[in-house]
Amino acid sequence: MGPGTIRILLADDHALVRRGVRLILDQEPDLHVVAEAGDGAEAVELARTHDVDLAVLDIAMPRMTGLQAARELAALKPGLRILMLTMHDNEQYFFQALKAGAGGYVLKSVADQDLVAACRAAMRDEPFLYPGAVTALIRNYLDRVRHGEETPDQILTPREEEVLKLVAEGHSSKEIAELLFISIKTVQRHRANLLHKLGLRDRLELTRYAIRAGLIEP
Repeated sequence: MGPGTIRILLADDHALVRRGVRLILDQEPDLHVVAEAGDGAEAVELARTHDVDLAVLDIAMPRMTGLQAARELAALKPGLRILMLTMHDNEQYFFQALKAGAGGYVLKSVADQDLVAACRAAMRDEPFLYPGAVTALIRNYLDRVRHGEETPDQILTPREEEVLKLVAEGHSSKEIAELLFISIKTVQRHRANLLHKLGLRDRLELTRYAIRAGLIEP
């Protein structure tokens, strides 16, 4: 194994599936399966005794599911990247997998196309999601927004957004007060709230945030 080789722990209760997945992974020069488990509990044991960079876990396994194993592994080895393998295009599992600490979700039916890319994405700390999962995420987000459940400390009021934009454009509190027909004191309160809500320190950071949020052009 070369120095850049990604060491993989593979867990699936079907030997045939494991063999197929192993074939896909071991064909790649930078991917190497160093341990194989038949269930979640065995996967956790193997992670204790082997140096592994990435765990590829089937969601549905006896004794301990892939989701339970993912939670244990995330606690046991915080640096370990985790991918879930599943037969099911199931939103419920998908959200549970994300909560359990998985960085990617791969359908077995397209593992030959997606798995290698998912492994490399996981090692770069980038999430890997199949198209159906992306749709589920967006739908879930929109539902939460519609029901007013989006975390309030992250969402700015329309007025705060106006103040943020003007601060970022370089206007003084006095100018902003005149533009928005509010008192200077109110502008200063909005500024303080913005900094607090967004966890920022000063105008420069507010400006950077406004550019990222698409409120002003860089």
